[in-house]
Amino acid sequence: MARGRLSPERLTRAGAELADEVGFEQVTVSEVARRFDVKVASLYSHLKNSHDLKTRIALLALEELADRAAEALAGRSGKDALTALANVYRDYAREHPGRYAAAQFRLAPEAAAASAGVRHARMTRALLRGYDLTEPDQTHAVRLLGSAFHGYVSLEMGGGFSHSAPDTQETWTRVLDALDALLRNWPRTP
Repeated sequence: MARGRLSPERLTRAGAELADEVGFEQVTVSEVARRFDVKVASLYSHLKNSHDLKTRIALLALEELADRAAEALAGRSGKDALTALANVYRDYAREHPGRYAAAQFRLAPEAAAASAGVRHARMTRALLRGYDLTEPDQTHAVRLLGSAFHGYVSLEMGGGFSHSAPDTQETWTRVLDALDALLRNWPRTP
């Protein structure tokens, strides 16, 4: 990659591309410096350390996911919205495995509060209003959906479903059908 003008944004993008190629855990300031054919020290005027770089990649991934989710959810409700949101996460993980892993990176509370993660929660809660869920059931359902989407995607990406039939797309469709049925019949808090 050509040296060009370095900036935190350019370094973050390079780190995100690197994460997709070699895995998020392998991303370091040293590896990004190699991409730009510069000394590591020259990056420290733009980044504090590898943790800062990973935080920036996580924030980028959350933003990209939120933008995709907002576009996919526009004008949809109920099962159609549920399926659209789930497919955003699955498709993003397939296209950008390192960035998807970055989206799971634990952020400092102030960074999390200012991140696009807040948009994700709002969109999921808006989706759940179509199922007539109120608090605290909305929070429980947000956690359930996040767990189901991430769990399935992580197992699928790790090859956990590649050794048996039926096809993973068929299972994914059935999982979404089951989640829709559960949300429509959510047990009410006493």
